[in-house]
Amino acid sequence: MDANDRIRELLEGTAERAIRYLEGLSSRSVAPSPEAVAALNSLHGPMPDGPSSPESVLAALDTLGSPATMAMAGPRFFGFVVGGSLPAALAANWLAGAWDQNSALANVTPGTALLEQIALEWLIELFGLPPDSAGAFVTGATMANFCGLAAARHAVLARAGWNVEADGLFGAPPITVIVSDEAHPSVTKALGLLGMGRNRVVRVPVDEQGRMRGEALPPIAGPTIVCMQAGNVNTGAFDPLASVCDAAHEAGAWVHVDGAFGIWAAAVDGLRELTHGIARADSWATDAHKWLNVPYDSGLAIVRDRDALKAAMAVSAEYLPSESEGRNPSDFTPEFSRRARGVEIWAALQSLGRSGVADLIERTCRHARRFAQGFRAAGYSILNDVVLNQVLVSFGDARTTERVIEEIQADGTTWCGRTHWQGHTAMRISVSCWATEESDVEKSLEAMLRIAGR
Repeated sequence: MDANDRIRELLEGTAERAIRYLEGLSSRSVAPSPEAVAALNSLHGPMPDGPSSPESVLAALDTLGSPATMAMAGPRFFGFVVGGSLPAALAANWLAGAWDQNSALANVTPGTALLEQIALEWLIELFGLPPDSAGAFVTGATMANFCGLAAARHAVLARAGWNVEADGLFGAPPITVIVSDEAHPSVTKALGLLGMGRNRVVRVPVDEQGRMRGEALPPIAGPTIVCMQAGNVNTGAFDPLASVCDAAHEAGAWVHVDGAFGIWAAAVDGLRELTHGIARADSWATDAHKWLNVPYDSGLAIVRDRDALKAAMAVSAEYLPSESEGRNPSDFTPEFSRRARGVEIWAALQSLGRSGVADLIERTCRHARRFAQGFRAAGYSILNDVVLNQVLVSFGDARTTERVIEEIQADGTTWCGRTHWQGHTAMRISVSCWATEESDVEKSLEAMLRIAGR
């Protein structure tokens, strides 16, 4: 057997293992069993002295790793705002892995660079954002926020006559950063990475749904960045995008929107009003591995001012063949060596089309409403207005709610997480998976109510 035959046999066997795993997701426990987790201990040990066959390596991964996974790709995982991988996106991910393209420069990897450019153009149109915006395909919402805020930092300091990329922040004019009191930690982490500080932010109070209170926006003067949220991680609520954008821009501030999952509402006729005013912002962050259901890691930053993003991110060196007629991905991202994340995004959008994306989002929101309806009918409290795909349910006091969540997680039928929000302990249901059907919702709801009832 020659090398090509051995590779073919290995990859075909691996594909069979992956297919068996996916086919078993609907019938297995969503959470791994304690025994499967305990079996992982057999992986401990010294690094082998010599090589092992690829077949034995994959067998160990499948035998020990597969049973110990959380069934996040399955139809009854509602723990976080993540979906499984669409078939076309997963297959594209496998193929792009075989291509093994270091997608930094368009003239070196023209195929993957063009696919990312096309996917970016499609997404900008889908979200209704300015068509000339630039974009960065990155690991997730944290780095997407990082890119948008890096462009913001460049722009507001450049207006003040300061080149932050060349001269750093030592001695620079101070930047005021205004955030919602319920801003996601990925935003504050990005601010810390950028040297603007996690604790220096000015926090704006929120209403009973976690929306920034626009009338409480402080006076703005000097270099300022205002961060808003499209889709509160607990409630799904949207900040008042239009009015805050107008007020911030009138004072010369940059507006950044963390739209990790909420921005996808712009793709649905019946939900688009939630995103009213979002195109007035200056930068946006989102995740494709949430509602678009592509493999991790797949975030996206979009910036109205192409030059600001490029100034914050571009890299150059004499040995790099960077001159190109196309878009060099590395000019817009923190990474230089990088996988072609946009390939599976392109594949997902190509396979779904505009109507398929809208159906995916609307359908999962409908499932969320069904969960809320079922709990209300059983006498339990829904703590949020279910405007999107997020449901917060309380089963009584904090201790009771914690116990119910623990038992639901241990039961294995479904899996939801806990949250502490505005003084309440709650179970959070996030419906984002393309594979979730009405029968999965009913099966999960039955198990949840059965456990809560006892």
